[in-house]
Order: sequence, then C-alpha cells, then structure tokens
Amino acid sequence: MKLKIGSTIKMLRKEKDITQEDFAELLGVSNQSVSRWENDVCYPDMELLPVIASIFGVTVDGLLGVDDEAEQQKVNAYLAAFQRAITNGHIDKCIQIAREGVAEFPNEERLLNKLMYALFVSGDDSGNIPDWKENMVKYDAEIVRLGERLARYAKDTDVRFEAITRLAFQHTEMGRKEKGREVFRQIPKMDQCREGFLWFALEPDEKLPFVRDYIRDSYMSLCHAVCLLAEEELIPDEEAEGVFQKMFAVDEIIFDGQRGIDSPWYIAESRLELAKVLARLGKLPEMYEALNTAVDAIIAFEKRPESWSYSSLLLGEQKKTRDFDTADSRPPREIMRDSRLTAKEFDAVRGSEAFQTILQKLD
Repeated sequence: MKLKIGSTIKMLRKEKDITQEDFAELLGVSNQSVSRWENDVCYPDMELLPVIASIFGVTVDGLLGVDDEAEQQKVNAYLAAFQRAITNGHIDKCIQIAREGVAEFPNEERLLNKLMYALFVSGDDSGNIPDWKENMVKYDAEIVRLGERLARYAKDTDVRFEAITRLAFQHTEMGRKEKGREVFRQIPKMDQCREGFLWFALEPDEKLPFVRDYIRDSYMSLCHAVCLLAEEELIPDEEAEGVFQKMFAVDEIIFDGQRGIDSPWYIAESRLELAKVLARLGKLPEMYEALNTAVDAIIAFEKRPESWSYSSLLLGEQKKTRDFDTADSRPPREIMRDSRLTAKEFDAVRGSEAFQTILQKLD
C-alpha cells in the first residue's frame, strides 16, 4: 500500500495559494520538513494529520490518499452509480453521488470531473429539469472553481481538456463569451490533436484499433459540423435538405448501412430535424416518412439491450452498451411525443390523420 500524502499536500497547498513558509508556520514546523513531506522523503507526524486535514478542508483519509485496490473499487462503484443515474436522467441523484464520492476521495479527479459535469447538466434547458435556470446561476461559481482546479492540476489529459471545454461552455452560457473564447483557445487545434501524431509512436499491434478509433472520432467531428450547418438554419431549407441527404450517405459508408443499430437515438434526432425542414418546404409525404423513421428509431432506442455489437469495414467490431447521458428522466417515447413533436413546424399538420397515427405509435 502506497501513501500519496506528500503529493496531496503539495497540490492542496498550491490550490489554497499557501507558501511552504506559511504552511510550515501554521503547523509549527520547519520549511525543510514541509519540503521533505512533499518530496515523499518522509511523512508528517501522526498528530499533525488532523490539523493538516482541517487546514485544507478534507478528511484524514482523503489526505492520506491510500492507493490500493479497495480505493479503486470504491471509486469505480461511485462512477458506475453515476452512470446508471445519468442514463436515466436523474441529475439530482448524479450530483448526490458525485458529492459523496468527492467527500470520501477529495482529490480523485474523475469524481471531481463528474461533479462538475452533473452541476453543468443541471442547467440544461433541453431536459425536464424545472429549476434549470436557477441551477445555472446557483452552481456557476462551483462549476468555474472545479473547472479551473482540474484545468490546472488534473494529471489525466482527457479529464483536464474535458474540464477546460466544459469551463469554456459555462462562461459562454453565462454570458461571459470573451472569457469562454479565452478558455476554448487552451484546447489544441484539430491539426495539432493527439490522433494526428500518436500513430508514429505506436507498436504494430496497436495501430489497427487506433486507426479505427481515429476514423470514428473524425466521423463524429464531421457529423457535428454537418448537423450545425443543417439544423441551425444557417442555410436555406432547400440546401439543408440536401445536406441531410449527404450526411445520411456518409452514414451508410461509415457503418455499412447499420447506423440505426449503432445509435437509434441519432437516427431519431436527425430524421426529426429533417422532418422540420421538409415541413417548412411543404414536402408533406417526405416529412411523414422522416417522422415515421424517427418514431421507429426512438422505439428501438427504448428497447435496446444492455449490450450489443456489430461490425463494419471501416470501424471493425464495435461494442455498445445501454449507457446514455441525458438530462431528461422521461421515457424516450414521452420525450419524442411531448417535446420533439410539439415543434411549431408541425402545427399545420397536427390534426391530420397521418400525424395522429404517428403519435399513437408513441403511446
């Protein structure tokens, strides 16, 4: 069992902006003693541990940072419980789980990141969170504090950049767009990303899975950009319809026609957005076809198994699980019926027999 108390003291001291000299004075020890602790030459005396923990506002167990299998099992249990809660849109439960985990392991960056994520998602206006506006304000300072801490101290690169991205979003959502842009600029440009260079340092048996992940990640970035172009009304509806069709053609190439198996939620959302465009264009037969595809996909999503797999030429074998991050605790059919299908684009056809038949499929 390895104690991480030295590195923990150093990190907490820097977070509190306490110098070694001031910290030593608080404890009544020499500067050299603090330096020796932080360099893992020796440990503080046992009677000092509660005092040190009190200064930093952590538990003695958290200060000790016991690095053993039991700790990892506990952390993994918190992470698994968090994922179960967010798969079902129980954001308050997510916050509770993350806070409990951080209380027990105050320096576990994965749990700190989950807490930041849950607080951020609690302000999502697309779910069914009644107090989302209040949450945005209530948790603003805490989200920023967690984001700045992880951005500065997280050792895991993925955690650090995820926190930086979310911190930038928080500033932007709260109207601090200039600050948001400043934080976003800390993220490397696409042509400087890890995937563009890691290939050269890989062993032969690592290259195939790396390339397939690279293809999927690149596709997801492209898909996001295309969705923004088509869904945000940046271009005329006639062009948007064509953009959707091109995106669906790319889906066919990447997934060998199995995009619906990979992510029925994506099929539902993308066809729904296409249906809005078609409704504005007055192309009702095509609109109904897109809506029926969306509804069938959301039903398939609701019935998805705990895990499944498929394969395609470009991606190889892909394994999927039921895990899904959402801010909405309602069943998918209810979300589609009571939120997505209430869009103004469908007002003109809402009383039609065809539209009512689509709604009945969601009962």
